[in-house]
Amino acid sequence: MLKISDNKRFLSHADGKPFFYLGDTAWELFHRCNNEETRTYLQDRAKKGFTVIQAVVLAEVDGIHTPNASGEMPITDNDPLKPNEAYFAHVDWTVNLAESLGLHVGMLPTWGDKWNKKWGEGPEIFTPENAKQYGKWLASRYKSKPIIWITGGDRPVENDTHRTIVSNMAQGLREGDGGAHLITFHPTGGNGSSDVFHDSDWLAFNMWQSGHGRNSANYKLIAKDYERSTVKPVLDAEPGYEDHPAGFNLDNGYLDDYDNRKALYWALFAGAAGHTYGCHPIWQMARPDRSPFSSCRRTWQEALKLPGSGQMQHGRFLVESRPYFSRIPDQSLITSEIGENTHHIQATRDAEGTYAFVYIPSPKEFTVHTGKLTAPNLVASWYDPRTGKAERFDEFANTGSKTFKTPALGPDWVLVLDDVTQKYPTPGKKSR
Repeated sequence: MLKISDNKRFLSHADGKPFFYLGDTAWELFHRCNNEETRTYLQDRAKKGFTVIQAVVLAEVDGIHTPNASGEMPITDNDPLKPNEAYFAHVDWTVNLAESLGLHVGMLPTWGDKWNKKWGEGPEIFTPENAKQYGKWLASRYKSKPIIWITGGDRPVENDTHRTIVSNMAQGLREGDGGAHLITFHPTGGNGSSDVFHDSDWLAFNMWQSGHGRNSANYKLIAKDYERSTVKPVLDAEPGYEDHPAGFNLDNGYLDDYDNRKALYWALFAGAAGHTYGCHPIWQMARPDRSPFSSCRRTWQEALKLPGSGQMQHGRFLVESRPYFSRIPDQSLITSEIGENTHHIQATRDAEGTYAFVYIPSPKEFTVHTGKLTAPNLVASWYDPRTGKAERFDEFANTGSKTFKTPALGPDWVLVLDDVTQKYPTPGKKSR
């Protein structure tokens, strides 16, 4: 099982080892995929270093009235307390397969339109009373499985009834599994769980949805929660999806792997405890026989080959290759222009001063306040966020400041600075 780290900034395994939350949004996985498709998808994500699969039990795309791939509805008579065992047997099978591949399931008990329709299919089926009972039943079923509970589901909390439904469902989840699993909340675009539930005792860590525009400044959202007096881990659980129209507007083109990398490193280096990737055809498990959402232009099987999903692991392995729990954000490392939009530089370092990472999203010359590191001598490497490969290029005396220029190829790079005496392994190397 997972827990919150002692410094309350990160997630860890029960034995205290770091757990990097690298999620993928497979919202329709339970609802739209058969066993063969599920196996193909999960094996791909496990191979690419993902650790969490975010999927919804009562799904977004008419998840109450449209059956799953086996023809089974999840519930009877729109009643969440009348579950269909055949539907949940497939959920069981999926969770067990994920477990066998070393994956956690970030399980949403329901999409938000089932408690605040606002838009979408609905119907609204939850009350404060049945939400708690449903949560308790669901958590009891999966109490021994690698689950992270995600309440909410992309709908706003607009009144006391909504708040009570979400809170009661969380309380039911906690009762059902005896508090064995972490619980969080998935918000609407541009919002965070901290806006409504930060001080709730059931909320283990915060999620933001930075949304599907290009260059969304998720580092500001992460920093907002990082600086709260009540400390909880935070991550961007829904940044812009790969192959999604930027800002939902085709005139802006489609988001690509470069957009995904910026969101990843901006959030991580701003203090996030992990990150979620998303791909537009994959969340909806798009096929030619299904109506596409938001100008989806390929099948989910084709989208498995898009480069962004394979590049996310490089961010994970980079931060795992250095002391993990002592990593802090520190923009004061940059003494030159930090930049805005696509040119924004983000920096992080070890609180003990033994290493620093600087993400530079576009080619430029920049200056680092190396005096923030304690070592008299530093070694510098360029880390390629596309390939996960690192090249050591300099060793120098730490005189307090040094100017660097990114390599010609790019556009984005990570500068890694290490204390020479620590003899750290090659940055990002998986086998540490």
